[in-house]
Amino acid sequence: MRTYSAKPGEVPRNWWVVDAEGKNLGRLASEIADVLRGKNKPQYTPHVDTGDFVVVVNAEKIAVTGKKMTDKVYRRHSGYPGGLKSETLGHMLERRPTEVLRKAVKGMLPKNRLAARQLNKLKIYAGPKHPHAAQKPEELPWQQ
Repeated sequence: MRTYSAKPGEVPRNWWVVDAEGKNLGRLASEIADVLRGKNKPQYTPHVDTGDFVVVVNAEKIAVTGKKMTDKVYRRHSGYPGGLKSETLGHMLERRPTEVLRKAVKGMLPKNRLAARQLNKLKIYAGPKHPHAAQKPEELPWQQ
């Protein structure tokens, strides 16, 4: 028996569309991360990008439970003394709703160069419209 290892050129890429309206942030992000990595395919290989493209619409209408809107804080540092910037989830959803889901999915991908390529296949839009109609994206099976 030989172990099968997928080659990057022979992996078919599908386009999926996900409606984030009313979906929990963490649960949706974990499902999207699995599709981006290719874990939903039988030819999944950890060191090869076997994932699909994911288009997320209505990112501004994502749901969170509990007091996360006020208690969850995103922090970044400029590198200068006193350069720590903090922003709550509620404020971030108002200002940049697509970035909330992108950060959640990025945290669920591996921390390597392969994850950067997988994250490039994620397209997030705040409203219901997206410019990827030519790729004919289908709705993910677990969404139906």
